[in-house]
Amino acid sequence: MPGNEYHFITHWRVKGTREEVADVLGEALALPRWWPSVYLEVKELEPAAADGTGHYLSAFTRGWLPYNLRWNFRVTAIDYPAGFSIAADGDFDGRGIWTFVQDGDFVDITYDWKLRADKPVLRYLSPVMKPIFAANHRWAMERGLESLRIELASRRAPTEEARRALPAPPGPSGLFVRRKKGSA
Repeated sequence: MPGNEYHFITHWRVKGTREEVADVLGEALALPRWWPSVYLEVKELEPAAADGTGHYLSAFTRGWLPYNLRWNFRVTAIDYPAGFSIAADGDFDGRGIWTFVQDGDFVDITYDWKLRADKPVLRYLSPVMKPIFAANHRWAMERGLESLRIELASRRAPTEEARRALPAPPGPSGLFVRRKKGSA
């Protein structure tokens, strides 16, 4: 695999239904609200077709390392509630496949993310920094699991008081946290 290519497979397990998980993860414009440690901004570029495919969005993201990523993604396939696929372009190009499998009261979630890092800092430093960039991805996905659990609990909360009692999702952290659009 060339130095700037990555293949990550992430496994999550949450209490709930495939439908709940598919609804949360499939609502891309809400990512900055419930996964704010990574998704700083998501904007719609093109609306989805009637079946949900074709939805094209722009994302501004970060991890704990001191760089931000600007990338776009298009929903290329939906098999509700079993999962969906995206194609990405921008600071990295690739594809992501979310899969949701019901296992009793739990959902086993797999994210298969294959990409090529095209942002210059990633492209040039990947041959020597690949383990650190991979750790950054794992950090982001761990925050995603924590945030998803909180979001599912919030959606199931029987009262507004119960919802307010839940912790906030983890916010941006890491080195040189910047939230402003256009920051490096």
